Amino acid sequence: MLLARLLPYWRQRWPDTPSLVRSDRHWATPEVMDVIAHRRRTDVGFGFAGHPVWLRHAEPLRQAARHLPQPRTALAQAYGQRLPPRSRLYEECDEAAASWSRPWRVVLKAEVRSAGENPRFVVTSLAAPPPQMRYEDLYGARGHGENASKAVQGALQSDRTSATTCLANAMRLLRACAASVLPHALRTHTLPHTALAHAQPSTVLLPLFKVATQIKQYKDRILLHLPSSCPVKALLHRVTALLSAVPLPLVHTS
Repeated sequence: MLLARLLPYWRQRWPDTPSLVRSDRHWATPEVMDVIAHRRRTDVGFGFAGHPVWLRHAEPLRQAARHLPQPRTALAQAYGQRLPPRSRLYEECDEAAASWSRPWRVVLKAEVRSAGENPRFVVTSLAAPPPQMRYEDLYGARGHGENASKAVQGALQSDRTSATTCLANAMRLLRACAASVLPHALRTHTLPHTALAHAQPSTVLLPLFKVATQIKQYKDRILLHLPSSCPVKALLHRVTALLSAVPLPLVHTS
């Protein structure tokens, strides 16, 4: 199991750093949970869409959540505010499935949306903070990492690992991850307060790097002649102006 090899290496490099393993139910096997349960300063958060026993235990909470939208909607309409898109309630309990070697804490989320109910459960070893914070801030934050991974996969083809050796595929993945630094740095340092401030890497690369230009090189500068109808001309001017203000790194020739 890769996780059983990775966790000791992580703990050796960072002995006092707390770690949290988060995933959906596809990785929440009893073997994986046992590996994590015996690791020092290592906690877990696995998400589940539903379980018959847990759904029965969560029925009172779900019933209370069903009564929330009506008064919240009436209050928002009375004050001219936007209608709440969802209503959520949280609880926690101890559960011990037959395949588990020990009981685990289960955070129950009862959610009611316009499209219907959306109950969710998170199996965790964390006893604090409160259930809502454990779900939204600790477990829910894994979505940001997944979105970043999907962006690298879609924009930079990090999943093109069709080489015949593991080393070659690892090098392809490393190059894709290294290339993702460029759009991330542009969004962080160059594109704030623009239309591309929160864009996906592919959206950043397409208008800024795939532009038809006429290039003229002089002794002291390079001129890029853009088409008169270029829709991102102002944005390109901003980017090049900011990048030209960055001091060049010192090169030691000795």
